[in-house]
Amino acid sequence: QVQLVESGGGLVQPGGSLRLSCAVSGAFFRSYVMGWYRQAPGTQRELVAQINTGGNTNYADSVKGRFTISRDNAKNTGYLQMNSLQPEDTAVYYCNINRNSYSYWGQGTQVTVSS
Repeated sequence: QVQLVESGGGLVQPGGSLRLSCAVSGAFFRSYVMGWYRQAPGTQRELVAQINTGGNTNYADSVKGRFTISRDNAKNTGYLQMNSLQPEDTAVYYCNINRNSYSYWGQGTQVTVSS
């Protein structure tokens, strides 16, 4: 079955950086659009960044210039480099892959930005 496993979350001070990873198994990763989403308590899950099969990316306005999404198809892994983190970036971050009607989610990784 398809599995997505996120890692790299944690506690960081404002202005710090984290790199999230999403390891995918059981799917032909390179054929899927990959996205990172986040959900803070009491809010809806929102799209943070997305990368398509051709490497084209798009970002939420709130993270443009600070976050970078990438993928390594040879390693079946996606990444989210997060710089200049702020308290409002605190959330559970989820990896997603989708293709046509197929969509798969990871279990999420907590990112907490606090001094």
